[in-house]
Amino acid sequence: MASIFSTVSLLFALFFSPLVHSQNPIDSCWRTNPDWESNRRALAGCAVGFGKQAAGGKDGSIYVVTSSKDDPENPIPGTLRHAVIQSEPLWITFSRDMSIVLKNELIMNSNKTIDGRGAKVEIANGPCITIQHVSHVIIHGISIHHCKPGKAGMVRSSPDHIGRRRGSDGDAISVFNSSNVWIDHCFFSRSEDGLIDVVHGSTAVTISNNYFTQHDKVMLLGHNDNSVVDENMKVTIAFNYFGSGLIERIPRVRRGYAHVANNRYDKWEMYAIGGSADPTIFSEGNYFVAPDDPSKKQVTKRLESGSYRKSWKWTSSKDVLLNGAYFEPSSNGTVTSLYAREEEFSVYDGSLVPNLTFSAGPLSCDSSRIC
Repeated sequence: MASIFSTVSLLFALFFSPLVHSQNPIDSCWRTNPDWESNRRALAGCAVGFGKQAAGGKDGSIYVVTSSKDDPENPIPGTLRHAVIQSEPLWITFSRDMSIVLKNELIMNSNKTIDGRGAKVEIANGPCITIQHVSHVIIHGISIHHCKPGKAGMVRSSPDHIGRRRGSDGDAISVFNSSNVWIDHCFFSRSEDGLIDVVHGSTAVTISNNYFTQHDKVMLLGHNDNSVVDENMKVTIAFNYFGSGLIERIPRVRRGYAHVANNRYDKWEMYAIGGSADPTIFSEGNYFVAPDDPSKKQVTKRLESGSYRKSWKWTSSKDVLLNGAYFEPSSNGTVTSLYAREEEFSVYDGSLVPNLTFSAGPLSCDSSRIC
């Protein structure tokens, strides 16, 4: 009987796996290619949404990280910090499984891809990643957790610049005044501040296929209610799995535009999607499972009062709402898509989201096999 069950399960997986990949336009772009390892840079063409143009290091050389050591002031060749501060485009990979404890925040330069495929890579138990005043950054396939605040001190951000930092907040990834950023297939959990912040004029960002769990303030889009520079912010949040133990800000949006599409939400503890200061939020094809607490069923939360809230645009379409979940839309009509033609992608009915997000988080990829 066990043998029959195993055979049926294998046939089911073989039949449905290509279907699921074809439904998720990011994964179908590259995961079915068994030669993914020799074509790593092809990933750069697979983003969807506002971060579609993120090139990362596709026009540069492969840089292989061989050491988990870290020196914030004088990075050692072969380390992750030495790779990310270089001036030229680089596609950064890892020679082996690696657990990296950074001694201070990792400040990335433009035109970089951190590609964890083929290894189990984690950044944890120290300060984590800062993407500040740069463009064209891709972070794929790594785990980032238990991030701690950075220390005041000297940190190198390029081969010819080192500056004094006041200390990072303890975010897993902070995107600050940056553009064309894509964060895909990563794991996030248990950091001292947020998991992902997109603030201070950042735009053209896609956050996709990630797994989030066990954290309070998950994702902040927009620095504060008075930050008018965030009015031009555009962020796509798609195909992510927001798992157990998440409390709030999934995301919280200020001023800008957020397209939240085909994500899975499992029992948030306070609210799922919040906002203030006239944000535009388009919730499309998500799968919301409310917590059991009858006072926490509402997906949305307006985080300020006032009659001008009537001008906000919060819209739900094709969402699946389970266990009593409900989405309170605004009264200000429909949300207009801001995508350029090349940024557009198919968004499916929320009932398909458990399949679309089944592989969220870092993937186990072996050479010469479909990932």
